[in-house]
Amino acid sequence: MKTEQQYFEEAKTLEQYMNDMTTKKEESFRIYDQFQVPADDEFIEILKAEKPHILVITEDWCGDAMMNNAIVRKIAEAGNLDIRTVYRDENLELMDQYLTNGGRSIPVYLLLSQDGEVISKWGPRAEMVQKFVMEGRAKFPDKEDPAFEDIQKKFYEQMTQEFIANKEFHLAVYEEIRSSWLPILQK
Repeated sequence: MKTEQQYFEEAKTLEQYMNDMTTKKEESFRIYDQFQVPADDEFIEILKAEKPHILVITEDWCGDAMMNNAIVRKIAEAGNLDIRTVYRDENLELMDQYLTNGGRSIPVYLLLSQDGEVISKWGPRAEMVQKFVMEGRAKFPDKEDPAFEDIQKKFYEQMTQEFIANKEFHLAVYEEIRSSWLPILQK
């Protein structure tokens, strides 16, 4: 079995991944273009000093990936970090090592040391975003209800718009990544 470092070495950059997207590309670039990393010298300076690598497990049809990848790319650029991506569905052996509640939820961000050791995992979703999604899904009728598909489709459209425009969601993603990675990098 390949190591995470081997996956990283064989993967494409997040920039190339975003350029190659066939679904949600425009939406992801809208987030990327509007998000600015908060002025945070401590976190960014530690990233620059420690130079971890980031391996992303993702797919371009995923709404969470549409938002999170754009934000993590900005963090990586601010810290001058190498960030690379692998497709979940083509790398199930890797994905199955990083399940969320038993599921193949994406995106997953693996923070790797310079030696290729996984030192942190984050993803797929910030807590604030998770609450929004769960509250929306709680309003769905039973799957057998004739209105289910229409209600689900409308919610997913609303969710996509929130992911694009809601700057509080963007900041929540940033803050959770920061609070997850900073203590590990400060050791």
